This record gives sequence, structure tokens and C-alpha cells, in this order.
Amino acid sequence: MAAVEPHPIRLVVEDDLARSRLTVFFRLLLAIPHLIWITLWTIAMVLIAIVNWFAVLLTGRLPGGLHDFTAAYVRYTTHLNAYLYLAANPYPGFLGTPGSYPIDARIEEPERQSRWKTAFRIFLALPALLLMTTLVGAGGGGGGGGGGGGTTGDTDFGSEAAWGAGGTASAVFVAAILAWFAILARGYAPVGLRDLAAYGLRYAAQTFGYVLLLTDRYPNVDPREPPATQPTPEKPVRLRVEDDLRRSRLTVFFRLLLAIPHFVWLFLWGIAVFLALIVGWFATLATGRLPDALHRFFSAYLRYEIHVFAFVLLVANPFPGFTGTPGSYPVDVEIGPREPQNRWKTLFRLFLAIPAALLNSALSGPLYVAAFLGWFASLALARMPESLRNLGAYVLRYSAQFYAYLYLLTDSYPYSGPAEYVEPEVALEPVPTWPDAPPEPSF
Repeated sequence: MAAVEPHPIRLVVEDDLARSRLTVFFRLLLAIPHLIWITLWTIAMVLIAIVNWFAVLLTGRLPGGLHDFTAAYVRYTTHLNAYLYLAANPYPGFLGTPGSYPIDARIEEPERQSRWKTAFRIFLALPALLLMTTLVGAGGGGGGGGGGGGTTGDTDFGSEAAWGAGGTASAVFVAAILAWFAILARGYAPVGLRDLAAYGLRYAAQTFGYVLLLTDRYPNVDPREPPATQPTPEKPVRLRVEDDLRRSRLTVFFRLLLAIPHFVWLFLWGIAVFLALIVGWFATLATGRLPDALHRFFSAYLRYEIHVFAFVLLVANPFPGFTGTPGSYPVDVEIGPREPQNRWKTLFRLFLAIPAALLNSALSGPLYVAAFLGWFASLALARMPESLRNLGAYVLRYSAQFYAYLYLLTDSYPYSGPAEYVEPEVALEPVPTWPDAPPEPSF
């Protein structure tokens, strides 16, 4: 595969997860000056966005002064939203200075842009804006307009901007609410919730950079960027993805109809699982371990669930089987063997699962939007865009870990981070050669 050039708008995460409980508790009050300032700057940015559109349409490039002003606005809104959504701790500045905040948007210098993309920019941006509202909210990365018109963004953490399409809370908003309670209890932000917020803010910065004509590179929704900055916890439930991205146009078009037998079977099997869960809960509470037969039963049902929804939501292409057999589908759940479980966690499992259930519900918004957009793309290209497939796989992985926790397959809490940790490469010192170094003796 050919290497993909980095996006000209990237997010740099240098946050250490430490949080001040006092500033977290009063974060909205502390942010009031910023909320006033961003409102005034947004009004100016709407007017500048119209100027940007005409400038790029006529010259094919955004002039340096307009680029710097727009880039500072996108950086500032990234800093402010990182503060509001608890992705970072320090109080941000008011100017969007590069490198001045632990969560920073790095924006490259202006390049030539396609006039055709510029002419239809606001229409081309609609899919990205739709995805952004489910991830971050309507004003998650700033506000502005292109294509001769404008859209305004409200960055108020508690306002309607934090809610996605259809009135559902955005994923980053729910992550921030959960992080608020966790920080007050522990004094630091959970790495998974912080990384989910960073992912949403990166996508929002790229989306508004595209709308405001900083670049004509389309926003990249792939959750693997930016990579996790700290080692991610090993989980007994993992998602294996071996999908080749090819899609059959015929089965894509009739996918929901084809899935009807699976929906019926899921419903019937789900009734048996519900009854078996009651037995499993008492057994695990009494013995500290889920009985082996129930572990196999719940594991098969969970795998089958993921196979079906991977098929329905276009994360994979083949028609799945009806038994949840391990390794039988390109998107498969790997479940570890039975392990002893904490009885206290078992006793209060339903209550402990509520935060994960809220986040799982919020993540369904981006998942369904990705499937909706992927449906059109697959019909046109006979191929699922990799970034949309990876977004779907991330949400299915979290969902699999959530239901594994709920089904008593493990007492390991689901991990919310969207990206795996990649060990940074260590540059090796070059080995000197003759005449810089003496030759080794030969024998």
C-alpha cells in the first residue's frame, strides 16, 4: 500500500493526565471569559470565512494573513474545547498561539487548493460536519462558513453544541461528563476518555480547517490518529479485523433486508441469554467464577452479535453464520478464558456498567453515521473507505467489551480509548565506518 501523506492539520497531545480538582469543579465558571471571547471571534470569523472563499476561488491559495488569522482561530477553539472537555488541565491563552497548550493543533503553511473543491466546499463538507456533530457536537472545533455562506459554532460545554444529530449527546460530551466525576474522585483523567476527547477534537479541527479553507484535504475520521500517548491496558476481550474493504454493491443495497433472519435469531437467542444471565450472576457471586458452560454460551452470543452488526453496519462484507463460531468472520471478537472475578464487582455489576452504557450509547451516533456514509461510498466504489471502517471497528470493539462486562464474561472494565499505543521508534546512532573508525582485525 502506498504511504499516505500526513494531514496538514494534526493534533499534538502532550498532556500528563494530572488534573486540579478545584479547577475541574469550577471549569465552566472559569471559562466564562473565554466563552465571551470566542463568541466575538466567531462573529469576525464568519465574515473572514466569506473573504477566504473568494480569495481561494480567485487565486487558488489562501493569502498568508488570512491563513494565519484562521489558523489561530482553529487552534484557539481546539485549546478552549480541550480545556472545557477536560482533555487538558492548564488555563488556555486567548490568542491560539502555536505550541502554547498541551493539546495543540499543528497547521501547515498554506498550499494551492483546487478551485472546484473550493466552489462546492460547503456542500462537500456536509458529511464531515454530520460526523463531527455526533463525535463532538455542533460547535466542537470552532465555527465559521465557506462557500459564500456561514455556519456558526457554539463552544459552550453545557449547551446544545455538545449534542449531536437528533438530540443525542455527542461521544466527547459524554466522555467529559464521565471524566469530570473520575477526576474529582482520583485527581487525574482516565487515559481512554482523554484520548477519545483528543480524537474528537482532532477531527473537529480538521473539519473546520476544511470548511474555513485552511486546506482542501478532507478530514480523516480514522480513530487511529492521533495514536495513544501511553500504553493501553491489555483487555481479555479484543476485536480482530481482517476485512479487505471490498464490498458487494448488491448485498450492500439490500443489507437490511438480508439481515432480517439474523435479527429474528438475535431476539430469540437474546431471551435465552437474559434468563441464563440471572443464573450466571448468582453462580459468579457464589463461586467467584462464571460456570464454564455459561461462559461458552455468552461468548458465542457476543461473537454472533458483533458479526451481525459488523455485517449490517458495513464494517465487514460476508454474510455471517448463525452460531458465533470463533474465527468464522473477518471482524471477530477474541475472548479470553474464564478468570476469577471480584464478587463486589459482580454484586453491583448493573450499576457499575451504567457509565459504560452511556458512552456505548453515545458512540452509536458516529457508528450509524459512518455506516450511512459508507453505504453510499460502497455503492459508488464497491469499497468501504478505510477510515469509516476503522471508526466502525472501534465502536464495535468498545461495544464488545461493554457487553462482555455486562454478560459476566470478565470484570475488566471496557477501555474507551480509540487508538492502540504504538511504541515510539528509538533512533540508533550511526555506526562509524572506515576511515572514521579503524577496521576490525581479520583472522
